[in-house]
Amino acid sequence: MEVGISLNMLQQQGRSDASVMRDHLAMGDLAEPLGLDSIFALEHHFTGYSMSPQPTQLLAYFAGRTKRVKLGTAVIVLPWHDPVRVAEMIAQLDIMCGGRCLFGFGRGAGRAEYEGLRVPMDEARPRFVEAAEVVIKALREEEFEHDGEFFQIPKMSIRPRPISRPEERFYASSVSPESAEVIAQMGLGMLVIMQNEWAKCAEDVIKFNEITAAAGHKPRPPIISTNIACAESRDEAVELGQQYLGNKWDSIEAHYKFSDGGLANVKGYESYGKMAKTYTKMKDPGFRQKANEFYVSIQVVGTPKDCLEQIAELRRLTGTEHLVGEYSFGGMPHERAEQNLRLFAQKCVPTLQTDELFTKAITPAGASGSFDEKHEDIFAPA
Repeated sequence: MEVGISLNMLQQQGRSDASVMRDHLAMGDLAEPLGLDSIFALEHHFTGYSMSPQPTQLLAYFAGRTKRVKLGTAVIVLPWHDPVRVAEMIAQLDIMCGGRCLFGFGRGAGRAEYEGLRVPMDEARPRFVEAAEVVIKALREEEFEHDGEFFQIPKMSIRPRPISRPEERFYASSVSPESAEVIAQMGLGMLVIMQNEWAKCAEDVIKFNEITAAAGHKPRPPIISTNIACAESRDEAVELGQQYLGNKWDSIEAHYKFSDGGLANVKGYESYGKMAKTYTKMKDPGFRQKANEFYVSIQVVGTPKDCLEQIAELRRLTGTEHLVGEYSFGGMPHERAEQNLRLFAQKCVPTLQTDELFTKAITPAGASGSFDEKHEDIFAPA
């Protein structure tokens, strides 16, 4: 099983953006020496929710500082970009890192980002599909052209050409059933941001694999991204999770503004509208505490032994072979985040990489009765 790190550079009051970024770059520098398998970069704009506007640029930095780890995006938001430029960036990174890259794509849910980048949000879904088609075509074909709804591209060839086949390592993040169906039919892998019950996640993986197979593609194990809070004692780990994952609610609301219900009226985002009630209720201390406890319960939180047991169950349910952890979240002090990462790397990663329980290919089991199947719409996207 592969284990990675995701760098989510949340702006912190009282600190310069540069100092926050330096802390996260230092976390990324630990990945290879500590034996991790991958480094993932996000894409967000304008609010400081994650100060990573150009993930391939960030990964190019690590391409020159590493020799072994895979470099992944989680995610490039395709509707915000010219797909020819995306294909060029991917091809260049592929060369710079020697073919160690893999790519996650998404369509984004931040209205401020769509407005700031001057892209109509109600066009997000069709733009995503068409952009993905163009990127794949540009990487796969020596010469290509495209005549679509949003992009009319004359015959051309991107340069430099990639040295591997990065289009065969494409994944996509999906929240709505409609997006999942489109992504599966295109043959992309599934990138799961752990934001709901594991049972729900497992059911989504099973459905996604069925659609993928029906479309004539071979299903791939999902990549799962989650927060990890690892400590020597369970109480300390839970406290760490509750404090800093709890802080995440404020950053989510500040960025996405789910509480105003505005997404309910945006074409393709209707399913997000139901979250307005939940995020409005976050102002109530009792509800917020329940939400924090729930969110901690669906991440990987505990002693090293607890973490291994939880990952084993998550793997049994979903069949994942690649877990990407966020070890610094919610404004966690850098020293504490580094302790979190080092403990997990020392006590958990070797087992995840070598023990047959985690290395043998398995078929996802689907939903488990040990988890509630229903929960109020508590949702925390990346």
